[in-house]
Amino acid sequence: MSHALPSQFGGVTVHTKANVYFDGRVVSHTVLMPDGVKKTLGLIYPGSYHFGTAAPERMEIVDGSCQVVLDGQSAQASYTAGQAFEVAGKSGFTIEVKSGICQYICTFL
Repeated sequence: MSHALPSQFGGVTVHTKANVYFDGRVVSHTVLMPDGVKKTLGLIYPGSYHFGTAAPERMEIVDGSCQVVLDGQSAQASYTAGQAFEVAGKSGFTIEVKSGICQYICTFL
């Protein structure tokens, strides 16, 4: 799944306190869209990290690359800038960044 990603969001509310995970290896900021949709914009430094999901979410890769394994699956998929993947609610995924920084937009569906 590949499409043009937005380079900016207008008319939003941004939480100033970051969401910091894995000793700062994954950091994001929460953005509330005018229509109430919640997104996070974040950075993932090299490493492998597991995240659980409460609600379904869509992860769009803005820059860099990552490898992802969805919970309950063994297949690993690679994603680069302009690509996206979705994760079911009450599930999770392992995301690995081999080098550089992976930047993402997460939308809570």
